[in-house]
Amino acid sequence: MNTLIYTSVLGFATMLMEVLNLRKFIVPLAVIGLAVIFGLNLQDWNQPSTHFNDMLGVSNFSVAFSGLALFITLIILVMAGEYYTNDENHISDYVAILIFITAGAMMMMSFNNLVMMFLGIETLSIALYALAGSKRFDTRSNEAGFKYFLMGSFASAILLFGIALVYGSVHSFHLSLIASFISENSTLPPMFITGVILIGFAMLFKVSAAPFHFWAPDVYEGAPALITAFMSTLVKIAGFAALYRLVTIGFNNGTPQTDQMLYVVAILTLLTGNLSALAQDNFKRLMAYSGISHAGYMLLIVLSAKSNVSSTLFYYSAAYAVAGLAAFSVALPVFKSTGSELLSAFNGLGKKNPVMAAGLTMAMIGMAGIPPFAGFFGKFYLFTKAFESGLFYIVLLAVINSMIGVYYYFKVIMAMYGKQPDETQIENPLSYQLVMWVCTALSLLWGIVPSLLTDLLL
Repeated sequence: MNTLIYTSVLGFATMLMEVLNLRKFIVPLAVIGLAVIFGLNLQDWNQPSTHFNDMLGVSNFSVAFSGLALFITLIILVMAGEYYTNDENHISDYVAILIFITAGAMMMMSFNNLVMMFLGIETLSIALYALAGSKRFDTRSNEAGFKYFLMGSFASAILLFGIALVYGSVHSFHLSLIASFISENSTLPPMFITGVILIGFAMLFKVSAAPFHFWAPDVYEGAPALITAFMSTLVKIAGFAALYRLVTIGFNNGTPQTDQMLYVVAILTLLTGNLSALAQDNFKRLMAYSGISHAGYMLLIVLSAKSNVSSTLFYYSAAYAVAGLAAFSVALPVFKSTGSELLSAFNGLGKKNPVMAAGLTMAMIGMAGIPPFAGFFGKFYLFTKAFESGLFYIVLLAVINSMIGVYYYFKVIMAMYGKQPDETQIENPLSYQLVMWVCTALSLLWGIVPSLLTDLLL
């Protein structure tokens, strides 16, 4: 609870510094502030509590995911100082909105009440609509912001309608009472089932699972690259943390209807993400479809929720986040130097800048799930839990799709080492290098010693 308050206060503090004409201190203050809040967040470990009449609950689950959210935002802000060098007049706006998105994500990771879940989603989403379209004179950014806003508004309306139907059946928004309602009724009323399905549809949209994924490639491509990195990591992780809480606490580890829906959606998401990524020649669109495929893998964790797989979800989320951030820490300076976001922009990078090429190679290997990086054990634990839960056929399909994924990740690597370089020089600022090596080191460390994360939420 204190972590959420401190994060919100930090967001307001960054806006106040703009008023006080202390613009050059905004990014350092935000980075230091998030680092301090990260430490304070750890004080809630093994200290469960509830707040606002049990609308928010502090648990090891919420502390772990909130810590991951703070870490991702801190990494994004380290890169933001360099990324927004030419737009310093609006730096306070960007930083404040990023922090408020983090606050919304924390609400999604700790809600015990459907109203609080809705508030968290809207806090995150509305701020993200603005950032997706923040390049005012770029038509692609304008299109991304408008498309995301339009589709997100429909999803929010569907979510609210579903919540209303569940409330009409249970007469409560609290997850524990909804779970009790499911346990006490052998036959669930149609209104309740309809509400649960509508909530499920809306949440699947938020995590860009097929067939609700259609917005993601266009929005990822059109949004500023730094915001794409933020969306592909924190926003997706927050969505799955919320979905996992909803299924495990509120829906009593799933109803037959939700299990069937998630099973079908997981298959569609795996196939859509991996097969569509094969044809992409734009790096951001490739990462969008990669994110869709990872959503399919994470849906397997949700389907295995009866086995208490919170540690697996956290490990996979952390592994996916550091690999994605490492990839974008190389891609951002390449985009800026070449003026292109196509895979061809990476041609010959292995000769022009071997260090950057090595960093991006390790990031792609980590996302593909190849040892010794954390992505390997993320998929290993995921497949093991899903297999133990009886999801034999979908695990087999996921393994095949994981092999397909290796191909499109290696398209980037082949461009760096197998294509001839042009004369464009790549400038790689220190902040990007720092992010690349920190994230790569963490991916390697968690891959060698996975118990550092897996033992947290046992």
